[in-house]
Amino acid sequence: MKHILYWTEDIMGISDLFDKLKKEWEVLKGNDAKDKFFYNENTYPDEATARREFARSKQKLFDVNRWSKLPGINSTFQLFDSSGHPSEATKVQVGDFMQIILPATTIENWVTVVEVTEEENAAQFIVRPSPKPEPQRNPDESDGVKHFFSSEATSTFRILRDGTKLMGFEIGRDEAINNSGEETQNRTLLNTLISEGGWAGFQDLQWNKITRYYVHLEEVE
Repeated sequence: MKHILYWTEDIMGISDLFDKLKKEWEVLKGNDAKDKFFYNENTYPDEATARREFARSKQKLFDVNRWSKLPGINSTFQLFDSSGHPSEATKVQVGDFMQIILPATTIENWVTVVEVTEEENAAQFIVRPSPKPEPQRNPDESDGVKHFFSSEATSTFRILRDGTKLMGFEIGRDEAINNSGEETQNRTLLNTLISEGGWAGFQDLQWNKITRYYVHLEEVE
C-alpha cells in the first residue's frame, strides 16, 4: 500500500510538472499568459506617521520620471502626454504614455495609462502595452504594439495604507508574449527574446526595487 501511495504521488508530481511545462510552452508561443505579483511593505510606529508617509508614497507612485533615478541596474522610464510629447508632469493621467527602455538596450517599449485611482488610503494606476505615440500621425493609424507583451496585458502599480502599514504592489495580468498576429509588426523574434531572456531574469529585480521605493525602503539617488 505504501508503494502504491508513493507511486500515486509521483504520478501526480509528473502530471503537475507536465502541466507547468505545457503552459510555459503556450506562453512562449504567445498562446497563453502569466500573472505576476510583487509586493513590499513598511510599518511605522503610529498612524500619524503612516499617513504622512503615505502622502509621500503617492508622490513616488505617480511621478514615473523619477523611477529612472533608482540606484543600481534599472530601466529608464519617461512619461509622454496623450499627444505623444515628452512630459515633466509629476502625476500620470489617463491617456498618457510611458516609454520603458530596459538596461543595456536601446529598444523602446510603450504603454498607455488606462486608469488612475486615488482614495484616502489607496492609490493606483494601470497601464497596458500600446503603439508608440506619434504627434503627427493619424490616431487611426498604427505601426503595431511596441512592447514585448501583447495589448491584453496590464500592469497595476498600487499603494495602500492599513493602519500603520504601507504596502506597495506591482501586479501583472495576462502577460502573453507579443509574437503572433498583426500587432507584432517586425518584432516577433525580438519580443520573444526579451520576454524569455532579459526581462524574465530582470523582472523580479525591477519590480521589487520599485515597490520598495513606494514604501520608502529604497530612495532615488
